[in-house]
Amino acid sequence: MEGDKGPVCVTGGTGFIGSSLIKRLLDRGYYVRTTVRSNAEQKKDTSFLTSLPGASEKLQIFNADLSDPESFNAPIEGCIGVFHVATPVDLQDREPEEIVTKRAISGALGILQACLNSKTVKRVVYTSSASAVVFNGVEADEMDESFWSDVDFLKVKALKLFGSNSGSGSYTISKTLTEKAVLEFGEKHGLDVVTIIPSFVVGPFICPKLPGSVRSTLAMVFGDKDQYGTFINICMVHVDDVARAHIFLLESSTAKGRYICSSDLLTNEQMPEFLSARYPEFQIPTPDSLKEIGGYKIPSLSSKKLLDSGFEYKYGLNEMFDEAIQCCKEKGFL
Repeated sequence: MEGDKGPVCVTGGTGFIGSSLIKRLLDRGYYVRTTVRSNAEQKKDTSFLTSLPGASEKLQIFNADLSDPESFNAPIEGCIGVFHVATPVDLQDREPEEIVTKRAISGALGILQACLNSKTVKRVVYTSSASAVVFNGVEADEMDESFWSDVDFLKVKALKLFGSNSGSGSYTISKTLTEKAVLEFGEKHGLDVVTIIPSFVVGPFICPKLPGSVRSTLAMVFGDKDQYGTFINICMVHVDDVARAHIFLLESSTAKGRYICSSDLLTNEQMPEFLSARYPEFQIPTPDSLKEIGGYKIPSLSSKKLLDSGFEYKYGLNEMFDEAIQCCKEKGFL
């Protein structure tokens, strides 16, 4: 345990990344304020956050909603740093993409305005997504922070890229346009905004829901055939490395702009070989059975900028999958 730090605010604290970030911040001695979306129908269970070590002394939970950006004023007031992790997700595609994107952008900009108004926030770390980088039709073996997903390409190719799960296309467009908007706002208003771009986040989760990125990455373990061909390549990173990278970027004196956070890649051929060798108890499909399955070929993602800044990954594929599978077993998902 390090000395007292903060306070800092984490939006979206009940999600996969948000809750893991809160755990890591408390471990490092930060006072943490987090926001959860209020629900008139049911009170959200936050016991998995309030029971974290140090939470009783150093964690405050606020209700806030991206649809009401001013609701973030109170949790942000007096903070030295803000992690904007919350994002509207509509994978069932119940709302038009334009509505999801407008809510994401207006919510993010409202949060940044609250940071400006506070006069105390020194830096904002915005959690973007690799989906804001890789969907652009460019043929490249590797992409870095100079690449952006192309919204027009996404709108034309959404059905081919995401199949019936068109909500993923909506999510991808909203993440791309929101990341651009927060960087532009920071530059225009002199607010220090850094963005972190994780690939598929894998590992143990303290939130009660099964995270979508864990479900997708473990599709062959779950026997979820609809997801086998999501992507020909899957870029991945351990959830604790993502949490550590967020804090690293908050604390770094030289951090600027975008940072990809992705440590490993498995192809659709390597994935079944890796899983069947390491977890023989599961019925993993054979590589031959997957040859006819198509999918979008995700390029490798370069973390050179993050690593050159002094960050180091602690975890590899074995820990990502071991800990994710163990967690799924303990929580009854496997």
